[in-house]
Amino acid sequence: MSELTFSIVKPDAVEAGQAGAVLQMILDAGLKIRAMKMIRLTREQAEGFYAVHRERPFFKDLVNYMISGPVVVSVLEGDNAIARYRELMGATDPAKAAEGTIRKRFGKSIEANACHGSDGPDTAKTEVAYFFSRLEMVG
Repeated sequence: MSELTFSIVKPDAVEAGQAGAVLQMILDAGLKIRAMKMIRLTREQAEGFYAVHRERPFFKDLVNYMISGPVVVSVLEGDNAIARYRELMGATDPAKAAEGTIRKRFGKSIEANACHGSDGPDTAKTEVAYFFSRLEMVG
């Protein structure tokens, strides 16, 4: 069944010039890009997006990292897109990620791990709506 998921190419990968290669891996995996833009998150936007982690000890560092440079946000579509993109991303820790995954190839650390993806249907719906209006989605 076709579904939507959300992706962020994080500041470390964008700064290293790897956004295109990450997006190509997404396309090569058979997922379609329905919407995409490069943005620089404000502190308020990053805090809102990661609000679920507000009470966690890493929240401040996560927000500071996510506002440190531009990111590429996109909406992906495909059959079982959420699970497929999570598999393509690989484990959160690039050192533990499987060969051929985005994080294994481009990730530097647990925090600077090149990408983010929705972890379920409800999260995907919320994350897509946080960054994109229906008018911005193609297809």
